[in-house]
Amino acid sequence: MSAPSPAPEPKSGGLLSVLGLAFGLAGSVGGTIGAGILRTPGLVAAQLGTPSLVLGAWLLGGIYALMGAICIAELAASLPRAGGWYVYAEQAFGRRAGWLVGFTDWLAHCIGLAWVATTVGELLSELTPWPAQAIGLAVLALFSGIQWLGVRAGGASQELLSLVKAVAFLGLAAASFLLPATQAEPMAPAASGPLAQGSALLVGAVLALQAVITTFDGWASPVYFAEEFSQPARDLPRSLIGGVLAVLALYLLINAALLHVLPMQTLSAASLPAADAARSLMGPKGAQVITAVALVSLLGLINTVVMAAPRILYGLSRDRLMPACLTEVNSGGTPVAALLLTSGCAALLVLAGSFDHLLGMGAFLYVGLPLSGIAAQFQLRRQQPNLPRPFLSWGYPLTPALVGAGSLAFLIGAMASDTADSLLALALVGLGAIAGELWRQPQPSGAG
Repeated sequence: MSAPSPAPEPKSGGLLSVLGLAFGLAGSVGGTIGAGILRTPGLVAAQLGTPSLVLGAWLLGGIYALMGAICIAELAASLPRAGGWYVYAEQAFGRRAGWLVGFTDWLAHCIGLAWVATTVGELLSELTPWPAQAIGLAVLALFSGIQWLGVRAGGASQELLSLVKAVAFLGLAAASFLLPATQAEPMAPAASGPLAQGSALLVGAVLALQAVITTFDGWASPVYFAEEFSQPARDLPRSLIGGVLAVLALYLLINAALLHVLPMQTLSAASLPAADAARSLMGPKGAQVITAVALVSLLGLINTVVMAAPRILYGLSRDRLMPACLTEVNSGGTPVAALLLTSGCAALLVLAGSFDHLLGMGAFLYVGLPLSGIAAQFQLRRQQPNLPRPFLSWGYPLTPALVGAGSLAFLIGAMASDTADSLLALALVGLGAIAGELWRQPQPSGAG
């Protein structure tokens, strides 16, 4: 394995090192908070039944995400290169492993991007005469156009959308506390013995934590832009850790507000508890407010993904694992060919219209990515002890061991709960391995 090289210096026609902490925090928040927080509190309440356990589950899920951010902050600060999870796998395990992780990551991004664009189309189609597919494609085109303008435009739009998103959720939570508090009563326990109740609570806690941790997905978004930070050693750890802490605080506040305004039985039965809270605040117009909040959340997520996914292709191409054209960068610092390929793939998935299997496949692929990062951290600590590490993971090796065990458990759980789609996802990865062998070009002599 060759020694790691620092990120290339910015040059004409290359990525621009112009991003800072504000963008990093916006990327972490924007990549994490989607429409899931509007729905998940009801699922968690249904499993746990008491306010203290509900808030405890969100706190525990946030701590798990925080430990993951602490681990990946070490890798991001040590290897500030474009490509996301691919960079760490390639450095630790070689080019074939790097390609598989990068291809998997990019594919999962395309699936997620298409689904979110379609969801936006469905929400807006209820308010406009245009069909959902056409709206979804228009939204993709809009954000692709913003990214085409360059990294400064993309970064500014991310900061703005994340700010609006945070203000919207904070406003909803603050307004909820203006209403009289509901009587905090736990749900009635099922008619069974203490042992059965304890077993049911344990199962419920596991299911609740799965839902919570899924809602924290996206905290690693800043790593895709590592090469574009002007001071990556300082700002990447702050972005990752600060982003998770900001999201955790917001999630706890939202759940506390919902528990304040909705009885536990109502919260547990609600498919969209935020809408019920908004109706309590504003009457029938509350549903429209939640639709607007959901749209802002989803648009911020689209912006993050449209901006991040081309960086994966850029990193793969620059390391001669994909066609060289994908390294083409315009004057604004956007990998244009990689952007077109990403948006085109997502558009085709939007036109395909069926996400039943794609979502299951995408979820399985996403679960495996943090595990690859944790494995890379252990390998690089052993293999390259002298690698400059501006930031060291707190609590190593316990912290990455806990995160890795959790990631492995979720991967096994995803396989067990949706075996068919998980196997399809693995088949796609296998096809990617074949494609990688066809695309892979020999390294230049002397590259190691």
